Amino acid sequence: MRTAFFISSIVVVTVNVVLAFVFPAILWSLLLFAPLIALGLYDSMQSKRAVLRNFPLIGHFRYLFESIRPEIAQYFIETDTSGRPFPRIKRSVVYQRAKQVRDTIPFGTQFDLYEVGYEWVNHSMQPLHLKPEDLRTTVGGPECGLPYSASIFNISAMSYGSLSSRAIRALNLGARMGNFAHNTGEGGISPYHLQGGDLIWQIGTGYFGCRLENGRFCPDRFSANAGRPEVKMIEIKLSQGAKPGHGGILPASKVSPEIAKIRGVALGQDVLSPPSHSAFDTPIELLEFIALLRRLSGGKPIGFKLCLGKRREFLSICKAMRETGISPDFITIDGGEGGTGAAPVEFSNHIGAPLMESLIFVHNALKGFALRDSIRLIASGKVTTGFDMVKRLALGADMLYSARGMMMALGCIQALQCNSNHCPVGVATQNPQLVAGLVVEHKSKRVANFHRETVASVSEIMGAMGIDDPDKLHPWHIMRRTTPTEVKHYGEIFEFLEEGELLRDDLPGSYRRACEAARSDTFAHIADVPSQPHLA
Repeated sequence: MRTAFFISSIVVVTVNVVLAFVFPAILWSLLLFAPLIALGLYDSMQSKRAVLRNFPLIGHFRYLFESIRPEIAQYFIETDTSGRPFPRIKRSVVYQRAKQVRDTIPFGTQFDLYEVGYEWVNHSMQPLHLKPEDLRTTVGGPECGLPYSASIFNISAMSYGSLSSRAIRALNLGARMGNFAHNTGEGGISPYHLQGGDLIWQIGTGYFGCRLENGRFCPDRFSANAGRPEVKMIEIKLSQGAKPGHGGILPASKVSPEIAKIRGVALGQDVLSPPSHSAFDTPIELLEFIALLRRLSGGKPIGFKLCLGKRREFLSICKAMRETGISPDFITIDGGEGGTGAAPVEFSNHIGAPLMESLIFVHNALKGFALRDSIRLIASGKVTTGFDMVKRLALGADMLYSARGMMMALGCIQALQCNSNHCPVGVATQNPQLVAGLVVEHKSKRVANFHRETVASVSEIMGAMGIDDPDKLHPWHIMRRTTPTEVKHYGEIFEFLEEGELLRDDLPGSYRRACEAARSDTFAHIADVPSQPHLA
């Protein structure tokens, strides 16, 4: 192709020069051909891209089509049920409910009801009518002085910086309109979070908003922010589903005076989010930190968020709860399918347990140690519909978070540009020209609409099942096709423990090894630390 390009270029130039003796005006055509020939010559001489070197000029079409490949796939190739991470059928229901337009479907389901993995709930011959506004749960154990009545559906953690200022404002205004909670994300409480909506303040490993200059936890700064009336709950982030165990860094070039003030960091320096917390090292110290935050906040509900990893580490926390008498008011389980603005591909694809297995294990562990009744479980990971919520409530959750669902209510089109600062709808970008496209007054109403309609869907599904309380949802209510000719409910697919079963001498076989390897004073395997018989 290089030879063909050179020959073609020589022919074009020669023909133009010869014809110019008869038609001088033809030389104007060189304004078109000369830049193309120059570009082709450059392509053939450069050494970085083999495609352009071997296919001068026309090789650029390869990079052009590659740059718009996601858009081509989304708009012309994928079906209503095949898109990733969210298929069009789920994105559409979010858009329709957010805009309050028709969300019904014609001509029957597009799903294959006989495909392995298809799930459903069985309805009752005595359906009920439920009030969506009654679907709330109280968060706050015996040690909590200021329990919070929470909606069963809330906005998951997304920081200012990951999302634009207008996106944060719209989310918080929507939370205020719909009387539900907005998780701040680990980036701290910004002015854009303070639009009147209830806040769940998330504290990550960087302690943004409550840190000393050396990056360690600052009790005084914590008390100042925790005392805000908007802050209803406080969540310690141990890890997140999209990149568990991975710290982050905000380059100094991106630390504006506003960001520095919000996060409590210095200008001109890189801002580090280490992989782990400096305020505690052991399960007991984690619980003591929870007790400290509860006291410093005036008694507000304190919990922690994690993506489940090694089972024995969570069992170590359960043992520490039994030993110290200190318990969190809530625990958030983030599945490995969770989203983020940016994550290493290996972490996003292959690290962290999926939500279903994690939720069931955490529920079982707390039940087995007789701790479940006083601790609320929040499930997070690809929640967009009423069925998504009913399924997770049946498997052990008390309430749900949604991040990407709420983003889609804001107008996110799944352009997959969150990590490039080029979000076309102004949600996940700091580009002022793109942010300007997001009109807070309109989008906040859509967030409130999406929340209201989704909770209403939950009430309708539960009513059709003849169930009047989320606490009455159980694993056996969720059916799953396990083979083309076999159906099981989740109570048959997974093991569910009885109250106090992990306190007995005869431990369940599936939990024995992890329980025996767990100790309250360390996250390490019991075989790797000095023996302390009174704690073993």
